[in-house]
Amino acid sequence: MNLIHKDLTNKIIKPFYDVYNELGHGFLEKVYQNALFIELKNRGFYVEAQKQIKVYYKNHQVGEYYADLIIDEVVVLELKATEVIIKEFEFQLINYLKATEIEVGLLLNFGVQPEFKRKVFSNKHHASL
Repeated sequence: MNLIHKDLTNKIIKPFYDVYNELGHGFLEKVYQNALFIELKNRGFYVEAQKQIKVYYKNHQVGEYYADLIIDEVVVLELKATEVIIKEFEFQLINYLKATEIEVGLLLNFGVQPEFKRKVFSNKHHASL
């Protein structure tokens, strides 16, 4: 099974753990976002923070969200600082992928224990939008 952007997501997970090991848990998500932004930039990634993503329904803009981090224009990072990852966070990330041409997302949780989930949504249907 060939995972989309497997090498890239593996390279993103190491800095996630490095930030977690340095800061521990208990900070607000924004602190982790800022630290991870710095860490990923220092490692040569192209990183965009709080990039606006518009959501469309039948060619009408119906909303917008701001991605925590987008890496190399192909991976969305959704950061959390909660006790555990819950299903609603996973659905949220999948919906973010649906709203973009990006097909891979990582849900990174800076909780009591660091944890992550990798999500993929094929955007082949976007060609018709």
